Amino acid sequence: MGQCGITSSKTVLVFLNLIFWAAAGILCYVGAYVFITYDDYDHFFEDVYTLIPAVIIIAVGTLLFIIGLIGCCATIRESRCGLATFVIILLLVFITEVVVVVLGYIYRAKVEDEVDHSIQKVYNGYNGTNPDAASRAIDYVQRQLRCCGIHDYTDWENTVWFKQTKNNSVPLSCCKAALSNCTGTLTRPMDLYSEGCEALVVKKLQEIMMYVIWAALAFAAIQLLGMLCACIVLCRRSRDPAYELLITGGTYA
Repeated sequence: MGQCGITSSKTVLVFLNLIFWAAAGILCYVGAYVFITYDDYDHFFEDVYTLIPAVIIIAVGTLLFIIGLIGCCATIRESRCGLATFVIILLLVFITEVVVVVLGYIYRAKVEDEVDHSIQKVYNGYNGTNPDAASRAIDYVQRQLRCCGIHDYTDWENTVWFKQTKNNSVPLSCCKAALSNCTGTLTRPMDLYSEGCEALVVKKLQEIMMYVIWAALAFAAIQLLGMLCACIVLCRRSRDPAYELLITGGTYA
């Protein structure tokens, strides 16, 4: 019965190490996605510390490649030292992922305040005739999120760009995608996106942070199972005499 438990634990452990390799790729992808998306919204979000969870999760993903290799070798060779190292590293990574989850929730709560603090300045700096990075960011966000202005399209009337152009029009990025003849004029508000961008930017950034949180939680759960299986193999190996000599000639497993 003991040997059956050990075999089952070893089988699960090898399978989990294969999952760790897949998880490493997924975690690195999630971290990279956060960085790429943040680059599109960075003008609306000035606190670069919000990228800390993404940095940590990429580091964890890279470490999981190494953990998977150590775990497979230790499990196949039934190395007590290797399994102990495997458990310790998994424990450290698990603690790191708990930190990621905590930081993710902290920064997710700060998103709304950060966007509210910076979005007015970004819109006031818009220059539609010679777009700079901030202007391109606004046009990108309005097209991608299908929104116009901070709270609605009338916010454009208070911007420097609107007052300088004096044509009673908002940027073309406010025009609904299905319309080809939209000029952005405020005399035809039905042609413009009615929803403001601030709430949608906040929602998008909070969704991104949730991707990091759920990824960290999911793989933390897998790591707990890996530590449990490794501990079972370690404990049974030291207590079961029949488990000691598996290779003929008296070589220890």
